[in-house]
Amino acid sequence: MKVRAFQQVDVFTDTAFRGNPLAVVLDGSGLSDTQMQAFAGWTQLSETTFVLPPTPEGAADGADYRVRIFTPGMELPFAGHPTLGTAHAWLNAGGQPRQNGQLVQECGVGLVTLKSLEGRWAFAAPPLQRETPDADLLADVLAALGLQADEVLAAQNLNNGPHWLGLCLADVETVLALQPDHAALKRLNTKVGVAARRAAPATGLIRRANREARAFAQERSSLAQDPTDLEVRAFAAPVGIAEDPVTGSLNASLAQWLMAEGHMPNAYSARQGTALGRAGQVFLSRDAQGQVWVGGDVIGCISGQVML
Repeated sequence: MKVRAFQQVDVFTDTAFRGNPLAVVLDGSGLSDTQMQAFAGWTQLSETTFVLPPTPEGAADGADYRVRIFTPGMELPFAGHPTLGTAHAWLNAGGQPRQNGQLVQECGVGLVTLKSLEGRWAFAAPPLQRETPDADLLADVLAALGLQADEVLAAQNLNNGPHWLGLCLADVETVLALQPDHAALKRLNTKVGVAARRAAPATGLIRRANREARAFAQERSSLAQDPTDLEVRAFAAPVGIAEDPVTGSLNASLAQWLMAEGHMPNAYSARQGTALGRAGQVFLSRDAQGQVWVGGDVIGCISGQVML
């Protein structure tokens, strides 16, 4: 075992403990896949990252560092909040980017560019593949969520490294009141991202199955005044996370889909984590070349060492 520099940061928030925490081991050299996976399982955070030198190929293409990303149950080729959080930790530990105002991260999907936009870092959303979901699978997922088909405005399979079934619902209240059958979603091996555009207080169905749902209904006027434009939830039982607080990869793919289909404008902000008592905020924008950028604040919470 070796003493390694370690940081824990909170991503997509400017207030500690209100976003999505990330564990960052700043020197992953010499660790096996098994050791990395075991440590990620021990942290029980949605993701843990390990920073490594770039591969020769990555370095030749401009990579500043390489990162491996683990959930408690598996390794991911890419994820959004680990990308922003690792960049913050690497810079905070003295990392020097090759180009001022830009970082290049090497990960499982290849190279991901980050740049500073309006005072916060943002990553370039990886290319998205999307398609209409299988009707039978969609019906099973809706049953696991307790939704009726007519409550879904649009649905797409989304793949930008991680795979998500994206669902666009009619109102925020329905999104917040969902009580998924996580065991069913795990059996279906399907991660689900659910979103609704924020608008005036909705007149649609409001579930009142428990105290939390009733509380959301009572707070609908304050929810309508929220400055963000989209409410998002992410259910990821297949990778060991019932609900992820704030999810960069999902918000990236949702933005690419919803902007392309005219459901959302070329610049908006999304809130995620409300149902978990968090207040994550993600900033999405599409530039003139069609590239979607995903930004958010990051704040440090723990800095020290880990024996690993």
